[in-house]
Parts: sequence; C-alpha cells; structure tokens
Amino acid sequence: MTESTKTDEKTSAPPATVKTPAATRWRWGALAVLLVLAVYAPFQLAPFYVFQLTMVLVYAVALLGLNLLVGHAGQISLGHGAFFAIGAYTAAILMERAALPYPLTLPVAAAVAFLIGLGLGVPAMRLRGLYLALVTLAIAIFLVPLLKRFEELTGGSMGLTLAKPQPPAWTGLAEDQWLYFIALIVAVGTFLLVASLLRSRVGRALHAVRDNEIAAEVMGVRLSFYKTLAFAWSAMLAGVAGSVYTWVIGFVSPDSFTVNLSINLLAGIVVGGLGSLSGPVLGGLFVMFVPSISQDINDAAPGVIFGLLIIAVMYVAPTGLAGLAGRLIKKIPRKKE
Repeated sequence: MTESTKTDEKTSAPPATVKTPAATRWRWGALAVLLVLAVYAPFQLAPFYVFQLTMVLVYAVALLGLNLLVGHAGQISLGHGAFFAIGAYTAAILMERAALPYPLTLPVAAAVAFLIGLGLGVPAMRLRGLYLALVTLAIAIFLVPLLKRFEELTGGSMGLTLAKPQPPAWTGLAEDQWLYFIALIVAVGTFLLVASLLRSRVGRALHAVRDNEIAAEVMGVRLSFYKTLAFAWSAMLAGVAGSVYTWVIGFVSPDSFTVNLSINLLAGIVVGGLGSLSGPVLGGLFVMFVPSISQDINDAAPGVIFGLLIIAVMYVAPTGLAGLAGRLIKKIPRKKE
C-alpha cells in the first residue's frame, strides 16, 4: 500500500508543477510590469490616492494570511480581524508606552499574534465547519470589549494616537510615499515567504489536508499539527498587517476592529480568489474600495449595496476575480513554440 502510494506520488507530481517556458516567461514578465507600476505609482498620484493604495497593500498582507488558512488549508475563520487588531495594538502600545522604534514593533507584533494564534488554534482546530466558524467568530466578538476594559494600556474607547513614521531626509520622499514604500516592502516580503512555503513540503501537506483529510492522514500527514500551524501562520500575517496599519493610520481604537472587519476580510479573499497568490491583492482592492463605493451609491443602506456587489461578483466569477482573470488569460492566443 505504502510503496504503491509513493510510486503514484512520484509519477503524478511532476505534471502538476511543471510549467511551459512560455507560461513562465509570461508570469515573470507580468510580475515585473506590476512591480514597476507599483514603484512608479506614488510619484504620480495625489497623497490621498497613495494612502488608498497603501491600505490596499496592508489588507493584501492580512488576506494573504487568511488565504493560507482558508484557501490552502481548507479551514474557515471569522475572527481574522481580531489578529489584525492584536498586531495593531501591539505596535501601538510598544510605540506609545515603551517608546520602541517602529521597525522593531513589526517582529514583536508578528510574534505575539503567532503565539496567540497558536494557543487559540490548538483547541479550535479540533473543530470543523460551522463549529469552527462560531469559535473564531467568538474571538472577534469578545476582543473589542476586552480592549476597552484595559484603558490604562490600550487607551480604552478613545484609543491611542501615535506619531506616524517620518521619512529620512536622504530619501526625499513625502510622508505618504514613505509609508507606501514601507507597506510595499512588507507586502513583497510576505508574498515571497508564503510562495516559498507553498512550494515546500509544508505547502503540499496543507493542500492534502484541504483536499481530503482522510487520505492525508493515511499518507502520514499530521492533521492537527498542520491545521494549528496554518492557524498560527495566518494570525502572524494578520499581526504583521496590523502593525503596518498602525504606522499608516497613526491611530488605533477598538471600534476600528469590530466583527465587520473580519467579515469584510473573509468576503475579500473569497471575492479575490481562494488558493491564489493574486487573490489577496484583488481582495485588498475589494475591501478598500467596495465599502466606500457602496456608501457613495446609497448612504441609507450601504450594507445592502455591499452585499449585492458581492453577489454580482460571485455570479460572474464563482472562483473569484483571480480565477476569472486566469480564464481570460487562457483565452489569449499565443504563438506555438
């Protein structure tokens, strides 16, 4: 049984991972163009639009973590916004109370979110489906009153106001441009890290758990270990995004991290495209712009417009915007090699 399974793995794995030279060149070319545009954009846009793009990058990092858990490990979470808040408050408290330089708050916020995610993930990952969704939802619900309770540390309902990181004089950048490039560097770094992780043995184990838990367990994959690890990694990336959010906004309060944030993040990654590295970026655009568009269309019922837009997108692209883009690209005629 074991020998035949190993033989099947060796013979079936290469076709799933091998890409044609044309596809590889096209992908790297597209990434290079996007990176050039990303570097060029802040020098051509007004400060407000640069701020919006910065927030798209922040949300993309948070959605990258949620995608790792939902899209690649096959678990569900309605509490991702809580870990985003943990990273944001960790950075804010360290900057305000401990006078820690802002770059040092990033690894601390990531570590704190990782450890809390690991601790909560051990019992949570014994559940699945709706039960897991309810547990993660409970995490998002109780965090807001918890933050308000410890007023001396968190600032209570009034929150904490912080000085934004200022660009070094030698850069010649404005504040909004500096924050944008910080967010861009963090986003590129986390995306490369996750891409490397997914190509490794760990990524294959996560996909096995997602596709068929029974078959994965028969193959020797430790389900609880990889589920808990995915939960912790997802929380860590949310903490990283929360830390950068604090730098960009310069203010944190409990009302910024309600259950609506978790729901918007989950909607964003589903609309962007689960299981795709481009999904978090498209989802970040969705989370940033669609709520404001809904507000502009109808001030009285923005939630209704927001819901209708989600339904419309999912009707047109049931696999998310990333899946729709992939199908359109495949229809583009290419020269035969």
